[in-house]
Amino acid sequence: MGNLLQLLKREDSNNFKLPDNVFLDFENALPVPSDEDLYNDVEKTLDKRAEILESLRGYYGATEPIREAIKNNDNEEAQLTAWRAVCPLVSRLNQYYQYSLELEEKVLALLNALCAVPSMESLESHQALSKQFAMILDFVLAFDDLKMNNPSIQNDFSFYRRMRNRIKSFADAEEHSVSNEIANRMSMFYAYPTPMLKMLSNTVSSFVEKNDSLPLEHTTDILSTMANLCRCMIEDPSIVARFQQKDTVMFVLRVMVGAIILYDHVHPVGAFNRKSSIDIKSSIKLLKEQPAVSVETLLNALRYSTLHANDEETPGVIKKLLAEQ
Repeated sequence: MGNLLQLLKREDSNNFKLPDNVFLDFENALPVPSDEDLYNDVEKTLDKRAEILESLRGYYGATEPIREAIKNNDNEEAQLTAWRAVCPLVSRLNQYYQYSLELEEKVLALLNALCAVPSMESLESHQALSKQFAMILDFVLAFDDLKMNNPSIQNDFSFYRRMRNRIKSFADAEEHSVSNEIANRMSMFYAYPTPMLKMLSNTVSSFVEKNDSLPLEHTTDILSTMANLCRCMIEDPSIVARFQQKDTVMFVLRVMVGAIILYDHVHPVGAFNRKSSIDIKSSIKLLKEQPAVSVETLLNALRYSTLHANDEETPGVIKKLLAEQ
């Protein structure tokens, strides 16, 4: 594990260089004794992410029963069939929503630990917690990509919302366990194209607002440093050669993109401005050097999930580079 405190002897992000033997150990970092309780608590939540993603990948929706119910609006049996098909799916959507609340709680706990000191000191002394934060970024991108490519989610929930009151008039209808209050919150959650990213950016923004005695840079520098560090790691063949798992390169690239997007959401000028602490040009170029099939969703995330990519202040060369297919 390298000495991260040697990093970033620089005047701006374009001069960000990695000294020898410096990297953030995303594969093997273990918590220091003072971090063990928080690490173990967060790990219990992270252990569920594979199950959540697998469930979402297998979410096929109730398109056909809903279509029949809409086409036969006066047919009670068609309405009941659609209702019975959609209720288990809404229970799954509630599971994902409840997991977002659990993640929100863990993100706040991680930020409290990581942002207490300047970013370089934090990433050096809390590598295992930094790894967990990176894993959350990775999950958020994966979840939102699956959600955006599955229109059944929004269609199913919209039908469910329309049917909630009407179904009470049907003698054979079963009540559903999701309360009106939770359904309203779920509706707001799933209304966003990228609901997990929205949760994450809101959580970080809320953390900044509630900790106004803490310099903003302690939070944004964690994100910019992580993004720059991920880029430099992948640019260095000697570091890539040290990876033990075949998916680590893509994991690091996803974390880089997640950190850029989150920085763009919470920093006043965003990630694409000349004043940004992130070398966005080199980051985009690095993505474009990878096999297109592997990184197209990441490039699309930068194009469509950021706030400032198309700002007037964004340099034309960055806009052009990002727009090129």
